[in-house]
Amino acid sequence: MTVRPGDGDLGAFLSGVTPAQRRTDAETVIDLMREVSGREPRLWGSIVGFGSCHYVYPTGTEGDVPVLSFAPRKAATTLYLSPFAGEYPELLAALGPHTTSVACLYIKKLAEVDLDVLRALLRRSLAWVEAGGDERMRITVTG
Repeated sequence: MTVRPGDGDLGAFLSGVTPAQRRTDAETVIDLMREVSGREPRLWGSIVGFGSCHYVYPTGTEGDVPVLSFAPRKAATTLYLSPFAGEYPELLAALGPHTTSVACLYIKKLAEVDLDVLRALLRRSLAWVEAGGDERMRITVTG
């Protein structure tokens, strides 16, 4: 999957996020990701991304994505973790209410999760990306 950073207005995007609690949660996640990554947010379509990287799978499939990202969806805030959300069982067990899929962490109410644990998850995900991935996916940080 390749998404591209755009020049969209993040403030305007966030003002359209519903429900209001999801918007507040998005602002908190932006602060966390900015703190962890040292990068500023940009819109990548409907995803809020921080930094950029190029990935290549052993199959030759490649693309560009943010190094950290999330999407404030109506049903839940979706955080994209590398390499896979399930790779952090000890942190997920301590996080609080959430669900996961392959690379996604879904949080319905940010107030119900431990933000220090979430911060640790983001740091681990970023460290994996900045280390260049592994045999499953090679990554070059580009921004």
